[in-house]
Amino acid sequence: MTPTRQDDVQQLLETLSPIEKKILPFLQFPVDQIVQKCGLDMTSVLRALRFLENKGALKLTATNKKIVNLGVNGLYYKKNHLPERSLLLLLEQQTPLTLDEAKKLSKLSDNEFKVSLGVLKSKALINLTNGKVVLNASKEELSKKSFEEQLLDLLPTAFEKLAPEQLFALENLKKRKDIIEIEERQDVSFQLTSIGKQIAGKEVSADLIEEVTPELIRSWTRGKKFRRYDIQAPVPRLQGGKRHFVNQATDYGKRIWLEMGFKEMTGNKVVSSFWNFDALFTAQDHPVREMHDTFFIKDVQAKLPAPEIVQRVKKSHEEGVGGSKGWQYLWNEKTAQRVLLRTHTTCLSSQTLSKLKKEDLPAKFFAIGKCFRNETVDWKHGFEFNQTEGIVIDPDANLRNLLGYLAELAKKMGFEKVRFQPSFFPYTEPSVEGMVYHEGKKEWIEIFAAGIFRPEVTIPLLGEPIPVLAWGPGFDRLMMMAYELGDMRDLYSNDIKLLRNMSFWKQ
Repeated sequence: MTPTRQDDVQQLLETLSPIEKKILPFLQFPVDQIVQKCGLDMTSVLRALRFLENKGALKLTATNKKIVNLGVNGLYYKKNHLPERSLLLLLEQQTPLTLDEAKKLSKLSDNEFKVSLGVLKSKALINLTNGKVVLNASKEELSKKSFEEQLLDLLPTAFEKLAPEQLFALENLKKRKDIIEIEERQDVSFQLTSIGKQIAGKEVSADLIEEVTPELIRSWTRGKKFRRYDIQAPVPRLQGGKRHFVNQATDYGKRIWLEMGFKEMTGNKVVSSFWNFDALFTAQDHPVREMHDTFFIKDVQAKLPAPEIVQRVKKSHEEGVGGSKGWQYLWNEKTAQRVLLRTHTTCLSSQTLSKLKKEDLPAKFFAIGKCFRNETVDWKHGFEFNQTEGIVIDPDANLRNLLGYLAELAKKMGFEKVRFQPSFFPYTEPSVEGMVYHEGKKEWIEIFAAGIFRPEVTIPLLGEPIPVLAWGPGFDRLMMMAYELGDMRDLYSNDIKLLRNMSFWKQ
């Protein structure tokens, strides 16, 4: 038999949860009034409304809204005065005043006083003459409230309601600390369906059983009825545990090199300038060592390696080796002892080369690790980033081998479009830059910095000019593109929604 309309209503009433029953008598009111009348908080009311929407009793509509509100300083200034008004009130009583007098008598902080001078001068209400502040406004001008003061009196209010002059005042106040806050709110409204109109306003007092408990079993009596299960109700999504997606990618990167026969290099993030720069034939006056690029550690000196290695590196800088003229300057041991956060993982390569013996060759090594540079942070740069390092020490190695290793890495990371171009690095010759194509940005992104170590590097560390292929791709950029992220900063933002929705590394 087909259920009647009344049957549908009765079945719906038998599925209602306790919070749905509480709001049912007040469905003729807006959401905020339901909260006031039913005794539930806003979160519970919204949850109950969503339950009713799932059951076809109503249709929810959410509208995003910007609310302009007062910050901590805004609340204080609204109660008292904006700093510029305090200064004007002082100048009404006595003018002119020296800057020191005005600051002392106004009792404003350094920042408030400077801001007040700038605001009043921009509005032509004061002049600064010979180190003195002079009032330059009539009584009528002084009695008028500024647009900023009028806005403070108005707040809180919806952003959409602001007039052009109020928007102008808003932009001025946003430049100052903690005066204005802009909140994103969501206004929720609903419209009842035909069945919703039939149940709205009803008091549901049926004592339906919500769950089976030991007490219920012990005291069971016939005639009790269970609340109907709503098998179509959405359930919370289960988020399985998994490794951070950055760790997944670095693990995969390590596997790439291990499968290609490389051994892993590891080392400290804090190193000496000797291993980070000098052993790699980077001149001690090279701009890359400057503070704007490198994080040096104060009042610490590193212990240098064996004297014979130090002397060979010193000679490569001062006189040159293997036919080179070197840098032709006096190499300074104290400069080499400066301690820093490593700017590249190539310092691991220089340390590894210094420990190799002839019988160890040929050999291949890799590293994936954190590096640090004082860079301006943007979508493709960070002051902390992962680099993957690789070296191949082989008397028969050549440039073609180098490009093959780099192309293979890019391919295994999912990038088919790769190109190389000549470049310059202080410690490799020849040197190349490798780029992969970013489909989202529609541009080529520099990933690989590579080359063959110069004799000035290999002779001091290995004892002879054996070819050493070397590269240091920016691994974070590879990860960013592989995960289809538009901004490298998202790798470390730890946005819980991003972490939950990020797929497992494609292997």
